[in-house]
Order: sequence, then C-alpha cells, then structure tokens
Amino acid sequence: MTGLSSSEQHITDVARAQPMLEQVLAWSAVNSGSGNLQGLATMAGMLGDVFAALPGNLQLIDAEPSRNVAASGSVDEVAYGRHLHLQVRPDAPLQLLFTGHMDTVYPVDHPFQATRWLDDATLNGPGVADMKGGLAVMLAALTAFETSDLAAKVGYEVLINSDEEVGSLGSAAMIAEAAQGKRAALTYEPSALPDGTLAGSRPGSGNFSFLVRGRSAHAGRNPDDGRNAVVAASELALRLAMSKTPGLSINPAKIDGGSPNNVVPDLAILRVNMRPRTGDDQEIAQRLIDKAVDETAKQHEVYIEVHGGFARPPKPMTGEAELLFQIVRKAGADLGQAIDWQPSGGVCDGNNIAACGVPVVDTMGVRGGKIHSEEEYLIVESLPERAALSALTIARLAREAL
Repeated sequence: MTGLSSSEQHITDVARAQPMLEQVLAWSAVNSGSGNLQGLATMAGMLGDVFAALPGNLQLIDAEPSRNVAASGSVDEVAYGRHLHLQVRPDAPLQLLFTGHMDTVYPVDHPFQATRWLDDATLNGPGVADMKGGLAVMLAALTAFETSDLAAKVGYEVLINSDEEVGSLGSAAMIAEAAQGKRAALTYEPSALPDGTLAGSRPGSGNFSFLVRGRSAHAGRNPDDGRNAVVAASELALRLAMSKTPGLSINPAKIDGGSPNNVVPDLAILRVNMRPRTGDDQEIAQRLIDKAVDETAKQHEVYIEVHGGFARPPKPMTGEAELLFQIVRKAGADLGQAIDWQPSGGVCDGNNIAACGVPVVDTMGVRGGKIHSEEEYLIVESLPERAALSALTIARLAREAL
C-alpha cells in the first residue's frame, strides 16, 4: 500500500477490524424477501440496533404503498417493510448520501434459506452479496470514519430501503429527498464482476402492465360478437417487441388472463419491461407505448389501461460521476486494489440518485457473484477490502472539501 497518511491508515485499519462476517451470517439467517413483511421487520430491527451506534437521528419509516395489477385484473395495493433512515450532522459543510437495501429476491417459502461455506474463502447464502455483505461494509466504513478528525466536517444520510429488489416504488420519494444537497453518494450493491469491477453507466428500466378488456362470447355460437383480449394482448406484445431500437430494449415477459376454450376471453394482462439507455430513449419508449396501445385498441376494438412506468431513470456516465469514480480508483490504488468500471445492463437505486444530479458509485459493496440465484456467493476477503476502500474514499471526499 502507498500514499496513505497516518490518519488514513488509522481509519482503514479500523474499517477492516469491524465484525462484518459475523453480521453477514446473522443477517443472512433472516429471510427478508421483499414480500416478507415480518422478516423485513426483524431485519430492520437488527439493522437499527447496529446503525444506532453512529451519531445522529435514526428512524424506521413506514413505506408508501404502491399498486399492482393482479392476474384477475384487479388493481391491488402492495405494502412494503419499513425503511431505515439515519441523519448525521445535517449542518456540516459537506453532505454525503449512503444507500443500501435490506430486502432480497428470496421469498419466505423459497428453498434457499441458509448459508454454507463453499471453501475457506467463499460463503454461499441468500443475500450474502446482494446486499447484506454490502450493508456490513457500509457500517464498517462509517464506523471507521467517525474516528477521524475529519468527521466533524461531514454530514450524511443513510437510507436502507425494504423494496429495492421490486423497484423501490415505496421508497423512491425518500431517495429523491435524501439526495438533495449531497456532494456525492455511495451505494452498496455488489461489484459488477467478482474481480471488483464497478458498474458505470446503467440503462433505465420501466415495468408496465397493459390491462386489456375485450368482450366475451360463445366460441362456437357467436364468436364474432366477442372481442378477444388474449389476441389483442398478443398483438400488442408483437408491436412493442418489433419497436425496439439500439437504445431501447423491450421485453414482453408474460400474459395473464384468458378463459375456458369455449369462451372468447375478455381479459388479458400483458407484462413488459423496457430499458432505455438515455433520457431521449425513454421519451421514445413512451411514444412507442402510446402508439402501440392506440393502434391495438382500435384494431381489436378493446379497451387498454396502462399501469406502471419508468421507476429507474437512465444513469449515464457524466463528468461529475467520472471524477467520483477517479477518487475511488485512486483510493483503491493506494490500498493495493485495482479499481475499474464498465457499463452495466442492470439497474438499482443508483439510477434514482443520479437522476437527482448527484454523482454516485453504486457498486461499493462486496465482491461475489451469481446473485438472484441459489448459487449466490460472497468472497469473504472482500469485506475488509471494500470497507477500507469506502472509508478512504469518504476521507478523501472530506479532505477535498476543506
């Protein structure tokens, strides 16, 4: 390692010494799937206990509900778990934002519920990389930074939401509010690659449910009196799929609905994901949706309701973002860690933060891989490694602001 001052050496040593592995093992034993409100409440309490050791005002805040189109065609309210919010020194001259999520993709009835060691260096388990390992890294870095003489000059907010894996629909407003006035943000998703490569630019993402209502009729006696919602939904899926552009991927993913074989179906719900690379591509996507819905409705004489939207705006690599990545890269170099980044096709809360004009590095969490599968794993040596990287990055941001 080179280029560290004595104070920087101190905070990186403190960060590495935190009990991160023990925390990951305890947290990963709790199922906190996005829909498991009881598990999320347990997880929020556990996180509240340890993050309360940081100075400031800690709260567990009720989430805003969202709405979802069920397979039956009803539009139902969806509840989420409470979010953890910590505000430290709000009047300090430099303000930073740290975000993560406590939910995982594994529901309470999923078979993947326990950790196991793949070898002496690799832990397999639900959420170990995405992102209970990242939460441990965040806490370790902030705990270490609080021992620095720079801490008094830095204020920050920590937001750990309960609904990131389902689009942050119940926390988007909180993220936007927390981002206001921040110099930079760090988010603790796992690295884009197991070697520690960070995610740079990201596309946006929108999830849509197209509720198609036709008219039922007997399939044998008077089929022409019916208006087939399944056929119309299929036509809409094809129109949208054929409208993709180099800057816009369109994935018609599922059609719910239908009826018995002897009835012309009067209900279908088409589910579609769209990923625009830029804001212009997102505007193009909206025009394509409007056109396809209008033409399909007229052609098949059906009524189509559009639910959903673009919850994740595109995240380009701006000049300010590039400067923040360079600070992280230099910190890594001084710690003997080679840091690089590349575009990613995935999305996260970093998209929402960047849309507020705040530069963000959103893969400051652990090294690992195969997330969202039963093979998810954490490279254990990356816990102290990434904690030191975060602590030093925070110190460098503080020093730069003086």
